[in-house]
Amino acid sequence: MDHATQVELLDEILGLRAEKSAFLDQRVTYSPVARYLDQDRFKAEQQALFRGQPSLVAHVSELAGEGDFLRRNLGGAPILITRDRDGQVNAFYNVCRHRGARLVEAESGCRHRFTCPYHAWTWDNQGRLIAAPHREQGFPDLVMSDYGLKRIACTERGGWIWCHLDTTGPSVDHFLAPLADDMEWLAMDDLVVHAEETRTWQFNWKIGIEGGLEAYHFRVAHAKTIGSLFHDNLSTYRHLGPHIRSLLARTNVDELVEQPRHQWRLRAHTNVLYNIFPSTAWLVQADHVVLLQFSPLAVDQTQVRMVTLRPGQAEPLSDKHQAYWDKNHALTCRTLAEDFELGESIQAGLALGVNDAVTFGRFEGALHGFNLSVERALAS
Repeated sequence: MDHATQVELLDEILGLRAEKSAFLDQRVTYSPVARYLDQDRFKAEQQALFRGQPSLVAHVSELAGEGDFLRRNLGGAPILITRDRDGQVNAFYNVCRHRGARLVEAESGCRHRFTCPYHAWTWDNQGRLIAAPHREQGFPDLVMSDYGLKRIACTERGGWIWCHLDTTGPSVDHFLAPLADDMEWLAMDDLVVHAEETRTWQFNWKIGIEGGLEAYHFRVAHAKTIGSLFHDNLSTYRHLGPHIRSLLARTNVDELVEQPRHQWRLRAHTNVLYNIFPSTAWLVQADHVVLLQFSPLAVDQTQVRMVTLRPGQAEPLSDKHQAYWDKNHALTCRTLAEDFELGESIQAGLALGVNDAVTFGRFEGALHGFNLSVERALAS
């Protein structure tokens, strides 16, 4: 994102502030509660959204060295991601090719070979079968190369690792094209993971996404945490292909009125939230980025992974810097827990049948736009 675009976006925020107006869509919209409760729809979303399109699975710093590996779940499928001796990233179904057991139980680590806990068949981190005990007797006609781990399309882009279960959908480059300028501006390949928290919540994954797409709730829901840092209900958004970029205006945006425009910096005065379709978010703050991943487990259950990524190297920090980043991460987790507790309340309320639809006000238009993107993906 060039500086001219940053100034344009900040001008828009200041204009709304001067007019004492929220960023308004044309009309009030409604989201049927079946979107959050229907089992058949949930299955269709898993197939079309989480298998049919590229998905962000990790930051490159999580797989930095040769032999590093990660275990993930994508669209209901267990996957294994490795970095081999050639420095290449590989992704496979985390499934033994002999009898189908889960091959790797550890969440992460460094390992150049993986041995099945059932019969000790062993693969290297490029997915090649390298050992099968008693092969000569039990499997005399076995062709080792036919039993490599089942490979998944995997690509590194913009500091992130992307996997794609169904490659008949859009390529990673096509999927990310509307974000290309912004990703170059963010330079997220220079970040490292500082801390993370993973927790399962009892709400539909879309409720988790919707909670971040408006500033209407900030002064109320976050009164004890970050509410005072932001203007009341002052935000804007843009669609970038299926993705959404939202700006949440901090109270210090008022300072810009007295500053020359060449000094304006978007990250210094707003939180920039990128919703990467369908269920990943980058919360971009002044000096760091928070990764949010919403992984659907059931129609009313979602695993949320929150990762604080900071600039710099991975080596140990000074006590002062460690405390600073620990405090940032703790505040993020505490603030988002306020959203997610409300999300559980919403899910329980929808299940009672009191409402036929959820109502989105004119300043909640991004929520409606997000749901339209979901509908389009399901229809196609």
